Parts: sequence; C-alpha cells; structure tokens
Amino acid sequence: MVGADRPAGEILVVSGTGTEIGKTVVTAAVAAVALAEGRSVAVLKPAQTGMAPGEHGDVAEVARLAGAAVTTAELARFPEPLAPATAARRAGLPPVRPAEIAHAAEELANGHDLVLVEGAGGLLVRFDDETGATLADAARLLDAPVLVVTRAGLGTLNTTTLTAEALRARGLACVGVVIGSWPAEPGLAARCNLADLPSAADAPLLGRVPEGAAALPPEEFRARATSWLAPALGGRWSGPDQDGL
Repeated sequence: MVGADRPAGEILVVSGTGTEIGKTVVTAAVAAVALAEGRSVAVLKPAQTGMAPGEHGDVAEVARLAGAAVTTAELARFPEPLAPATAARRAGLPPVRPAEIAHAAEELANGHDLVLVEGAGGLLVRFDDETGATLADAARLLDAPVLVVTRAGLGTLNTTTLTAEALRARGLACVGVVIGSWPAEPGLAARCNLADLPSAADAPLLGRVPEGAAALPPEEFRARATSWLAPALGGRWSGPDQDGL
C-alpha cells in the first residue's frame, strides 16, 4: 500500500456529493484555519477540468482565499467542463491515475503538516476510461480519510447517504460532513438537515460555510473561517445551537 510508510504530514481527501457545491471554498477554509494554527499546508488538485492553460483554477482560488503560504499543485488540466475521464479522452490527453495522485500527495506530505486533496465532482467520478478509477481509489492507496462536502437543502440526505455507503463499501473513513454553501435565510429543509446529516453520513457534521463566502475579501475570509468549522477541523463552530437553529 502506498500509504503504509506515511510521512509525518496528514493527508485529507476532500470530496463532494456532486459538483458546484462548495468543495473549493471548504478546502480553502480548512487550509486557512490550519495556516492560522501555524501548520504548513499543501493543496493538490488531481484534475482540473473546464479551464484553459493559465486560467485561475481551484488551487489558485484556495491560495487567494487561504493565503499565499499554501503550496499548490495540479496534476492535469483539461479544457472542457466534463468528468476527468471524458475531458481527457476528448482532449486527446493522458488521464490521471490513482497511483499518480497518491504519489503526488505523499511527496507533498513529506514537507507539509497537512495535505488537502480536492476531488472533481463526486467521489465516484471517473478519472480514466480504462480502469474506471476514481478519487476513492486514490484515497484507498493513501489510506487517507475523506471529508464530504454536501448541499444544504432538499436532496442532500440521499446524496450524502449514497456517498457514505460508497466510502464504507471501500473501507474508507469519513471524518465528517461540511455544508458547502449555507444559505443566509435557511428554509425548513436546510434547518432540519443540520440535525439529520450526521445520521445520513454516519459521521459528524463538521461545519457550514456561508453562501457567498468566496466573495469576501481574503483577509475577512481567513478571519471568519474558524467560525464556520468545528473543532475537529481546527475551528470553533459548536453546531446548530451556536446559530440559534
């Protein structure tokens, strides 16, 4: 196993229950809190899709929000906004393999206290056509825990449960769930989901990042990040009771 002789640095895989749910902003918040604690942080994006060379991608956004002290790495970039396997095939470019992801993460962990590996879309989105490999396969090679980012409202209990079941079926640990975009005026479903998500995931709710957080000035984003995340992620959010919900 790649992760058998783990370097000192912690590796955490950040996956979503789908796309466009706030994985990058959550990754930035976790990185910002860790940096504030004095830890060295690296962020690895195995496959960036929908971006041309030179465009501002996810790792650049994490560095903008969390701070330039974050080390960033991107293994592959494909121009069309598609699943990595499809985007690689259509671009005529080699896909990213789980072993490459694991090797890059281990190399970063050798020089950093925390390495965050941000996936593309959901946990089982394919990275290559030949083997059907996914982010879950890379997490298995690394023997790394997974932080699940999910939506706030209707439908999130189903997708979170499915993701949690997929993790358990592969022997992967889910450290917890973070809501990637918490509405300013949450409706009934969102408020109820705060109580129901831990049961759906069989893992604790570790935070909720407010919608629009990425639009905050970076200094304000960093200052507020600890209030969005639970102590297990280095923050001070104590749960729904703190929000009066």
